[in-house]
Amino acid sequence: MGTPNLAVDDDLMAVLGALDQPVEQTARNLMVVELFRCGAISGGKAAEPLGLNRLAFIRYAADLGIPCFDLTVEEWEAERTRIDAL
Repeated sequence: MGTPNLAVDDDLMAVLGALDQPVEQTARNLMVVELFRCGAISGGKAAEPLGLNRLAFIRYAADLGIPCFDLTVEEWEAERTRIDAL
């Protein structure tokens, strides 16, 4: 696993330090969540570096206000109809 060197200004370091967890862990979490949010990685891939299973990651992302399912209204209705038919 690579170890990037990032220049972070003192104000941002103070904010990161106040989160009461190691800065490296916070940075990793933020990167993983952002990669998931923008669709670059799946929920399963995002869960791995955070030490979570897929369902726990989905809950974590939901708590952050990040939707885990990107369906149109039509797709959602079709899915509901399919589930109701079971």
